[in-house]
Amino acid sequence: MHVSLVALSKVGKQLLRLPVGVTITRQPLTKTLLTNVPLGVKSAVVVSGALGTLAMPVAPCVSLELPLLEKKDSSDEKKGVEKVAKRFVRVSVKDPKDKRHKSMWGTTRRLIENMVTGVSEGFVIPIKLVGVGYRAALEDQKVFLKLGHSHPITVNVPQGVDVNVPAPQRLILRGIDLQVVSQFAANIRKHRPPEPYNQKGVFVGDETIKKKEGKKR
Repeated sequence: MHVSLVALSKVGKQLLRLPVGVTITRQPLTKTLLTNVPLGVKSAVVVSGALGTLAMPVAPCVSLELPLLEKKDSSDEKKGVEKVAKRFVRVSVKDPKDKRHKSMWGTTRRLIENMVTGVSEGFVIPIKLVGVGYRAALEDQKVFLKLGHSHPITVNVPQGVDVNVPAPQRLILRGIDLQVVSQFAANIRKHRPPEPYNQKGVFVGDETIKKKEGKKR
């Protein structure tokens, strides 16, 4: 007799540990909590920590068990050792066999993990401008860029992102929402993506590019 096994999501099935000071709840969706929510979604997960609060809509097929406490070690109790109980969150779906449910399983777990990291540690994305005359300046929540074009480029800093310009050719972006910080970095990069011949452009994070040789006559 052939028995088919359900392949669980490798990411989704992993327990997510909550750092000290981070709380996570699932709340009914309201207009004040989130806007532009997909049709059919009626609840959101809210994660709060030392750096702020983030909210994300959760599909009806996704379930959250929160928080789960680790089992106490009886040997530590006998020794009189006090340990702070570790807290975890388990993400699951109604039907692991369903392709859409399975895809939402791992995605939701990963997004919640990013939210937990954001409100507890934050995200930092460095940007490096490589090229003669390339410069960056910050004024009135606007980043002014000189990237070899005939005119300077102005990029508005989105809400929730802090920008620091420690040097004319370096920017440091900080924020608790990874998607917002990453998108802002991408908006800056698109004005002068790195090119492989002279290896000039806007480099995000530890980005590198392999040098290409020009055509030889």
